[in-house]
Amino acid sequence: MAPVVAVSQTKPPSTSSASPESGLGPGDFIVIKIWREPDLSDTVTVDNGGVAVFPKLGQVEVTGIGPDSLERLLVSQYARYLQNPSIRVTVLRRITIWGAVVKPGTYPVDLTMTITDALALAGGPTPNGKTSEVELRRGSRRAFIDLSGDTQKVRDISLHSGDQLFVPERGWASRNAPLIVTFVAAAASLAWLVGTN
Repeated sequence: MAPVVAVSQTKPPSTSSASPESGLGPGDFIVIKIWREPDLSDTVTVDNGGVAVFPKLGQVEVTGIGPDSLERLLVSQYARYLQNPSIRVTVLRRITIWGAVVKPGTYPVDLTMTITDALALAGGPTPNGKTSEVELRRGSRRAFIDLSGDTQKVRDISLHSGDQLFVPERGWASRNAPLIVTFVAAAASLAWLVGTN
């Protein structure tokens, strides 16, 4: 299923969100848990038209609705069939993690996870992968996310289903720092020996 993401050719993707909850969009997974109703609890996908099909309710337009708002909407809708329904909604973004990671692939990512948690789903960076930053790719747009002291949640970064997190490789010098230190120390020792003779 092709993700529908509005992109600009010139500006990098936004890495902050003005609202505390990101609205739903195509490709998102909605995990719905209804207390004491296992037959109605399900995981549904938002289609390219922004519609999700819920058990008993059928098609519901969910584009732009945040998880908390969707929860309230579903409570009111299911109240037609259930007495005082208790519903919990979890939204998962479907993102691709690749580059210098152990297990590149597409993963469902919870909005409450940090970017570092999301990278852990792919096994984390390889020994040659950068641990200090990751590149967010959305269509032709690019932005770098600083991972030092990473506490930013997926919802704060405003990741969309279809986004890609690319872990770049570290430069040759940083990958071979011990070798460089050894070489410099050996060169300094050799220079000292030559200077004393």
